[in-house]
Amino acid sequence: MSQQSVSPNGSESQPKGSARKKLALLAIVVATGLAVYWQFGDKLSLDYLATQEAALKQAQQDHPLLVYGAAFLAYVAVTGLSLPGATAMTLLMGWYFKFLRGVLLVSFASTLGATIAFLLSRYLFREGIQKNFGERLKTFNESLDREGAFYLFTLRLIPLVPFFVINVVMGLTRIRTWTYWWVSQLGMLAGTAVYVYAGSSVPDLMTLSEQGAKAVFSPEQLTQLTIAFVLLGLFPLAVKFMMNKFAPKSMIAN
Repeated sequence: MSQQSVSPNGSESQPKGSARKKLALLAIVVATGLAVYWQFGDKLSLDYLATQEAALKQAQQDHPLLVYGAAFLAYVAVTGLSLPGATAMTLLMGWYFKFLRGVLLVSFASTLGATIAFLLSRYLFREGIQKNFGERLKTFNESLDREGAFYLFTLRLIPLVPFFVINVVMGLTRIRTWTYWWVSQLGMLAGTAVYVYAGSSVPDLMTLSEQGAKAVFSPEQLTQLTIAFVLLGLFPLAVKFMMNKFAPKSMIAN
């Protein structure tokens, strides 16, 4: 039987055994992330991979399924552990697997990685956050219970919001895991398609390494794409605001 400590108000706090397990898991996740980044960070960079272009193409020809599976797991690891480099990897997957296969891989791998990060945040931090700030977050959680999918979809469409921040913050809420999965899958699809297309349109890895998405899109076009995604993400919010502001209450209730 695990020991429980008693808080000053007389209520039982989190079991000590559970707290130890969470601390141990957090230590494992952090250590794994640091080890992966230390060991493979340079080897996953576009600069390094550009020097291995011939070997990469040969490996794809010799072992297409194995390479595809390894790329999928690598992308899941980077996003699930919230390591830097997801954008560069998206461009790389577009160049390596071309548009359709690249979109398929990145879309599902990024969603799986995001869900892993989401679940880690929920298991490690949510209980403590709710216990200490539950009353302050009550209204926020009630809004998410009603429209969590709506807000998550909006956040996923706006590229200005960091990927890992959404994963961690949403893990602290009460949104269902399945809802988080499918909304993220749909919400990230447009941005995924743009970056995979950019990578698939670059003739060689050296060009991709040196110029990135700028090899396909001019700075003006990249700015326009960013603005378009922001407007796309804000449009549902604007429509909802206008409906709440001007539509008859009976229409909103229905």
